Amino acid sequence: MPLARSLSMTSLNGLPQWEDEDLPVEDLLLFEVSWEVTNKVGGIYTVIQTKAKITADEWGENYFLVGPYFEHNVKTQVEACEPSNPAVKKTMDAMKSEGCQVFFGRWLIEGSPYVLLFDIGSAAWNLDKWKGEFWEVSNIGIPFHDQEANDAVIFGSLTAWFLKELSCQFDDKPNIIAHFHEWQAGVGLILSRSQKLPVATIFTTHATLLGRYLCAASIDFYNNLDQFDIDKEAGDRQIYHRYCMERASVHCAHVFTTVSQITAIEAEHMLKRSPDVVTPNGLNVKKFSASHEFQNLHSMYKARIQEFIRGHFYGHLDFSLEKTLFFFIAGRYEFSNKGADMFLEALSRLNFLLRVHKTDVTVIVFFIMPAKTNNFNVETLKGQAVRKQLWDTAQSVKEKFGKKLYNALLKGEIPDLNKILDRDDITIMKRAIFSTQRHCLPPVTTHNMIDDCNDPILTTIRRIGLFNNRTDRVKVILHPEFLSSTSPLLPLDYEEFVRGCHLGVFPSYYEPWGYTPAECTVMGIPSVTTNLSGYGCFMQEHVADPAAYGIYIVDRRFRSPDESCNQLTQFLYAFCQQSRRQRIIQRNRTERLSDLLDWRYLGRYYMHARHLALSRTFPDKFEMEPSAPPKTEGFRYPRPSSVPPSPSVSQHSSPQNSEDEEEDERYDEEEEAERDRQNIKSPFSLGVLPQGKKQPHGEYRN
Repeated sequence: MPLARSLSMTSLNGLPQWEDEDLPVEDLLLFEVSWEVTNKVGGIYTVIQTKAKITADEWGENYFLVGPYFEHNVKTQVEACEPSNPAVKKTMDAMKSEGCQVFFGRWLIEGSPYVLLFDIGSAAWNLDKWKGEFWEVSNIGIPFHDQEANDAVIFGSLTAWFLKELSCQFDDKPNIIAHFHEWQAGVGLILSRSQKLPVATIFTTHATLLGRYLCAASIDFYNNLDQFDIDKEAGDRQIYHRYCMERASVHCAHVFTTVSQITAIEAEHMLKRSPDVVTPNGLNVKKFSASHEFQNLHSMYKARIQEFIRGHFYGHLDFSLEKTLFFFIAGRYEFSNKGADMFLEALSRLNFLLRVHKTDVTVIVFFIMPAKTNNFNVETLKGQAVRKQLWDTAQSVKEKFGKKLYNALLKGEIPDLNKILDRDDITIMKRAIFSTQRHCLPPVTTHNMIDDCNDPILTTIRRIGLFNNRTDRVKVILHPEFLSSTSPLLPLDYEEFVRGCHLGVFPSYYEPWGYTPAECTVMGIPSVTTNLSGYGCFMQEHVADPAAYGIYIVDRRFRSPDESCNQLTQFLYAFCQQSRRQRIIQRNRTERLSDLLDWRYLGRYYMHARHLALSRTFPDKFEMEPSAPPKTEGFRYPRPSSVPPSPSVSQHSSPQNSEDEEEDERYDEEEEAERDRQNIKSPFSLGVLPQGKKQPHGEYRN
């Protein structure tokens, strides 16, 4: 028997490399299988898309993404090409000869990975046969009316067919790793294992099926994890076959991973297997050459949002935009799972506090959650038209005023300001003012909702009475469409909009990871999250005082809903008390946390999972000393020395002006930034080992 090779990693120029010279990546092929390859459905698309670059850097031409073929996606995202690997080409040709359409190309994203796409429709004629084979293997029956599950069977059967054809062409090497994401791809894993293919398999669940359904039903999920009758709950919701597909995938995989610690606990109870590795989700972090650049972007996009507000609130613009804060919540329209219910209740309480203390701060809250609509709201469109008309009027009067002033100064005269504007100019301005009069309140939604009587957000707004009255210090705008730079209302992309806001609020009850607050952090925008989201738990673990860095974590796990809502209200109220300088300091700190979320650091957990799968599948070729996954001990941002920079730590009973105190605050931006840079670099440096010494995988220096 050949000697088993020890698996470990070193880093070269910040990129992970194989340490054992006898084990080049050329001896391995990695296939990552997901329904969301080139096909945006949810957050898994973001995971795969952003992770592609570091994986392609590690694996090169031996990295392939496998997904479904949809013509509208391929036309805009994929460049067709021929596979450079002759075995892959031969396998594709064999499948095409059997009547299956297989598409190959490069995905036009960072890293340009190869993609292998199966046309589900071209193979649909095999559905009954493949469902029968799947039943014989797993005893899982798929109802004919569940199109998503039927598509999963076709996709999984094609994937297993491909892996079987490919593995038959190899004798000893290269060895194949297949990484499957979510239950839609799990059929391929189950069939591969049942056919005993020489493939190392990994299965990642980004959220359990049953967990999402139970939380959406407003059940006290986390306090009753060990009490649920899993089979009954899945059957009652008519997803028993999907649940069985997910659970079988989990138990068939050589290595099982989840995206967060909170999901690991959930999976242990829902799917009856503890994850082998927790693989946190990352982002491709693009750092600015100058630290003030992201602050400039905030100012620029905030001005664009202010322009929209001028139109939306015309006739009721009796508040100062300079003292207006923009909060937002965004994501799938899952009213309770995403915490929109608690957010609205907290906004009602915040409105009360701001009115009682007679503050001059106004909060405008955006709900960016797609729902069924007819079209834009007429009143909203009219608001933007009125704003444009006022702007044009002001520009024409300014131009005439400027010419008269210029001519008078040329003659050496000081113009008579009472005569510089004639009667026509006064008339035009009066008409413009009259056009801004409105006899209704500014709308709370920008679109006509199809079922506004039963819409959860609008129903709650009616209950708590946030109708954008003049006396309200909190005003609400529901934008039931994803943002687009081509919109006639708010012409901003999502990233631009986020940069222009002051605070993202995501008090989710069910959030296995939480990309929305993570994206806020990377852009230097403070955010609110919870200890029931993977992101919130991750930040609690790695940041000593998250609130000082602009990450407010609401306790929804160990407090009652009312206590959690009060805590959220206090966070929002404390944020409203900050001065402009305090918010700038906080944004600087928030942006520095982006290193924590970079795939260059978090990608190591996926590497560990792949190494573990190889050692379990091919123990005669690869060995791995029993050890924990890569550690992050010591990888923790300390409490900033200049805390408290904001009222969040020592709250006052009423808003205060801290301008006089600002000069006394102990804050040195460069000193703090350098200390944080050391915190991120020190524990994560994977130095190249001295020659002759081998470091078993898992024993990373921290």
